[in-house]
Amino acid sequence: MTRRRAESWGRRAEDIAAWWLRLKGYRILARRVRTPFGEVDLVIRRGSSLVFVEVKARLDAASAAASITEVNQRRVFRASNALLARFGKGCEAVRIDVVLISPWRLPHHIVGAWMGE
Repeated sequence: MTRRRAESWGRRAEDIAAWWLRLKGYRILARRVRTPFGEVDLVIRRGSSLVFVEVKARLDAASAAASITEVNQRRVFRASNALLARFGKGCEAVRIDVVLISPWRLPHHIVGAWMGE
């Protein structure tokens, strides 16, 4: 897959994930937020919970789940910590979720996918 096609597929996957999370009652606060430590795909909120979401798109859910490496987890954790001051006001709970996207399947939302370092 070319870089351009991969980028396009990634953006579509984030659109699908955002749509799915809205249906589940979450409010999208930000998309593709960059920090010095990396990027967070989605920042969402429901009630007093603030959630940082990593979106993974692959041909099947198993390979999407397998693509979440320790390096990826550290990057998202550090980026989310950097964003707490910006988005965390009034939040009682903060977590990191993952949404797995694969063609012709409903998105798979993993709540509290991993804890920090």
